[in-house]
Amino acid sequence: MHALQSTDYPLPNAYNRAFSASSQLVFEDDPKAGLQAAKALVRAGTYPRSDSLKNHVDPRTYEYMRRFFALINVPEDKFAKIRPWLIDVMLLSPSFENWQLGIERFLARRAKANSKSVSGLESPKEHNAVFVDLTDREAEALLLILFINAGRGESRGSKIVDAWRHGDADTIDRMSRESFSDFPLLGKRLIYVRNRNWIPRIEGYLRSGKTCFVVVGAGHMGGPDGLLALLRARGYTVEQL
Repeated sequence: MHALQSTDYPLPNAYNRAFSASSQLVFEDDPKAGLQAAKALVRAGTYPRSDSLKNHVDPRTYEYMRRFFALINVPEDKFAKIRPWLIDVMLLSPSFENWQLGIERFLARRAKANSKSVSGLESPKEHNAVFVDLTDREAEALLLILFINAGRGESRGSKIVDAWRHGDADTIDRMSRESFSDFPLLGKRLIYVRNRNWIPRIEGYLRSGKTCFVVVGAGHMGGPDGLLALLRARGYTVEQL
């Protein structure tokens, strides 16, 4: 889980066992490059002076965005230069406190305190490309899906956290697929294509002779295209602690 609350701690004991047994931690992207990657993402998500959001989305979408931001007292000039996918990222970003309580930040701090190395499955460029390389149509759809899912209330988020705590990867996969039901190609790009790209790197860690703790979002684990199924298909035995 990329963001949690203080009440979600302590973590399930499987995290402690995996951490203690491992000499290296591997995240989706390298935490050491986090600030650099974030700055690059913001630069890529901002239109040049001669362009604006209005030129890249349906007029109805733009009017909806204008009305939405007016409700939260954000003037038009504050969002008009931002690409749809970056607006999506900004609106979905948790509070700093919840982000710091996310699994990656918590384990990265423990790794530093215990002198364990950390790395990433993706380079900053690869990680950002998930959003940067979206077409206008895909980026607009991503933003609209955010508002569609927001109408489902907070219960969905609590159900995902509950499924995570119980190790129910397939329920999380099902809920993830449902969230992209209006545009499944986006879900494929954001989750399943990345899963396949990660497998050769994960296999490299498995063959390294070291015990590595690979830490990725719970949405990448379950289902027929999840990391667990892909590893099983390659002959690996997967056990849930």
